[in-house]
This record gives sequence, structure tokens and C-alpha cells, in this order.
Amino acid sequence: MSAGRGVDSAFHVLTITPFFPSDQNEVSGCFVAEPIEQLKQFGVDSSVIGVSPIYRPRRRPTASLAADWARYPQIPGNFGLATAGGLLYARLLRKVQKLHHSHPIDVIHAHAALPCGRAAALLSRRLQIPFVVTLHGLDVFNTCFHQGVAAAWRRKVSGNVYRAAANVICVSGKVQQILKSGAPVEVRSTVVYNGVNPALFAPNPAVAADLGGIQPPEILSVGMLHRGKGHELILRVLARLRPTLPDLRCRIIGEGPDGALLQGLAEELGVRSQVEFVGRQTRPEVAAAMRRCSVFVLPSRNEGLGCVYLEAMSCGKPVIGCRSQGIEELIDHGGNGWLISVDDLEELVAGLSVLLASAELRARIGEAARQTILEKLTLAHQAELLERIYRQAAA
Repeated sequence: MSAGRGVDSAFHVLTITPFFPSDQNEVSGCFVAEPIEQLKQFGVDSSVIGVSPIYRPRRRPTASLAADWARYPQIPGNFGLATAGGLLYARLLRKVQKLHHSHPIDVIHAHAALPCGRAAALLSRRLQIPFVVTLHGLDVFNTCFHQGVAAAWRRKVSGNVYRAAANVICVSGKVQQILKSGAPVEVRSTVVYNGVNPALFAPNPAVAADLGGIQPPEILSVGMLHRGKGHELILRVLARLRPTLPDLRCRIIGEGPDGALLQGLAEELGVRSQVEFVGRQTRPEVAAAMRRCSVFVLPSRNEGLGCVYLEAMSCGKPVIGCRSQGIEELIDHGGNGWLISVDDLEELVAGLSVLLASAELRARIGEAARQTILEKLTLAHQAELLERIYRQAAA
């Protein structure tokens, strides 16, 4: 557990999350950890319980980020999600009671409805502590985009969590729209976009002076290697652009179940020599790659918002994302970024062709992107909104 300003003065929030840096993965859940650090500036003291099911390897805190990791029983896979919240509650009850006795908790903040939101709802009822829950993705009701009895059960349990919460925090208006259209009754919700550290994710002055030019031109993509992120579309674009841009390079940061498939596709398309699969990287390494690239691309098919878009924008880079995803709310097409339709290879080819042809255009869009972040999307902006929600919930 982490300590902030002290038990006598600071507002105390307990965060329960499956997303948090650990000894196994120091970058996983940075979108939860980084705002928590920023909240200290607003008089908010945070304790963190990171959770994982017992069928996954045990996790431990990193040297720099304190969290108390707890394991709970769960039937493996999506089928076990509906009951996992109750099992997690049973696992955490004594731990949270002890913490609450020594350092009274003002609000519980759960990340995702299942299992953490369900556990928070039960803790809230037992200990009379209000709770809020954050929704990070488009699968708001945990149906896993499936039908059937199991999906209906997960939907019902998720809906109960939202109804009991003092506030449902949505990372984009798109997520909030899905919540409102699918909830059986009206729930209180607020959009809070993820924030960026603008000091870490900052432009490279040397590149900016060259109007964003880089030799050879490089596309960067950051994200888990699975179908939902659309990496295979980037590889197909490389093959299409190869006759006119033979020096074009692509760097892909991330790991995941489709890594071997993507490398095989690159071989099949004849672009393997142009692509560097670099695996997981540290936060400073990701920031450096963003500063170095010409254009950031992530044609994701299922993205509640996407922190990596914001980080690349903060580095002063033009980003290409997809319409009908959360990032559409923050990108003015051709102004501070670029939008394509989901799975539209032709639009991606055309967009990259335009952007790579003009260093001046990339510099202009990148400068506007950086300004967008500084005006409303820093970690300080996010923490200020979260602090306000916490205090309203506890009032």
C-alpha cells in the first residue's frame, strides 16, 4: 500500500485494479498508476490493491510503485467473470477492513465492473464506503461481444454495479454513450479522458527544427499484438507503399498472442525487412520512439480511447486513428490528427501518402496535437477531475 500526505490530512482513496505495474510488467496499467501519483498534488492519499486470478503467475510490487497484490479464485476465461467479483470480495474483505480501521477510506475506486467493480459494490455495502468505477473499453457490459446465457449474466451483474456506483467514470464519450444506451436504469456517469505526462512525452527540438523530417521515414505503432489493434492493416499498407516509398520503415512496440502471425504476414507480404518488432518497451523508450517517428498509426477496431494516441500527440506527432472509436472525439481530421474508417486500407494508404509527402504538414498537425494535450489532456487535468468526483462521491 502507498502512503501520501498522511492519515490526518489527506483524503484517502482505495484503488482496486487489475491494471497496475508489477514485477512481471512494469508498464502494464501505467494509465492507472500515473494519475494516482498526480493526485497527491490535490491532497489525495491513495492505497492500491492490484488483483489477479490464481491461475495467473503471482505478481509483486515494483521498486518504485507500491501496491498490495492479491490473488483470488476464478474459473479461467470469460465464463468466470460473473462470479469473480464475489470471490474477490471475500478475498479482500479482511484486508480492507484492517486498512479502513487504521486509515479511514473515503472512497473506493474500482477499475472495470468485473471483477473489481462488483467487489467494490459489496465492500461499499458492507463498510458503508461510497465507490466509483472506471470503464476503460467499449465492452461496457462485459458481454465480450458475444450472446448467450453467460454474456447475459455478465451484463446483468455489470448493470448492477453501475447502478450502485456513486459515479461511473468513462474514458470517452463513446464509452459513456454505450453505457447510457445499454443500462436498464439511468446511472450517474462522467467522462474523464486519460491524461499524459507532457514532460516525458515531449517533442524533440532537433526534429521539430527540421519540420518533423526524418530519414528514412518511419511509421510507429504501439499496442498489444492482437487482432483488435489492426496491426496487419499497417503491414498491408507497407506493401502498397513500397513501390513509391521503398525506404519507409515501421517500428511496432508491443507483445501479444498474434506476434508470430504478424511476423509471418510481414514475410508473406515481402516487407519483413522494413518492419522492426521490438516487443515491450519502458515508458522512456516508448517516448523516445514517438519522438523519432514520422507518423504514429494505430488502426484499432475496439478502442475506448487509447492512451498511446495522446502520448504521440504530446510528442508533437501526427497520429492516425479510426472513426467510431473514442479517439475520434479528440482529433480534428487534418487539424491535429488524421482519421480513417475502421478496416479501410485505401483510406490508410491515402492518409499516409499525404502525411509522408509533406514535412511541413506533419509539423503543423504535430504542433496542433501537442497544443491539444497541453490545453486539456495532461495528467494534472485528469487528476483534478478525479479529485472532484471523489469528493462529490464522499459528500
